[in-house]
Amino acid sequence: MKQDWKPGTMIYPLPAVLVSCGKEESEYNMFTVAWTGTICTNPPMCYISVRPERHSYDIIKKNMEFVINLTTKDMAFATDWCGVRSGRDYHKFDEMKLTPGQCTVVSAPLIEESPLCIECRVKEIISLGSHDMFIADVVNVRADDRNLNPETGKLELAEANPLVYVHGGYYNLGEKIGKFGWSVEKKKS
Repeated sequence: MKQDWKPGTMIYPLPAVLVSCGKEESEYNMFTVAWTGTICTNPPMCYISVRPERHSYDIIKKNMEFVINLTTKDMAFATDWCGVRSGRDYHKFDEMKLTPGQCTVVSAPLIEESPLCIECRVKEIISLGSHDMFIADVVNVRADDRNLNPETGKLELAEANPLVYVHGGYYNLGEKIGKFGWSVEKKKS
């Protein structure tokens, strides 16, 4: 039996990412975002939704660039901390001992400890209510060599222990139970 609940945001799990921003080192910041995702393959586009009162909101709006840095089990403490502390009060890279790195296309820093960094350029900002959605073109992706299969060159992101967010909690992934298309694969005889 199911119960009716008031309308709410209950689509879980979500990636728990650190978004980095800033053009000058003096304005570098990072903050935790769970409202993020892919919205188009061709051209590659994604989004982040940010409350206008967040410190990074104005930095992103001014520079129109940001980086989505996927996080890992090892980055869980920093991911949570950066979501509950403001860049107005802390230099988060220093506090969390994370390394700002050079991006290839955008001016915002990437996080060296992240297994995958998605460089984004804002295309449109949509005011939605509590959050504004930054729709962005993906202009470059930086993958850590440690997560590339040496034989195939394929990205093995699951082996990086990605962090996900589920209704107030952080989790790592469980056991792999299939792959895309496995339900319709022809059985080899």
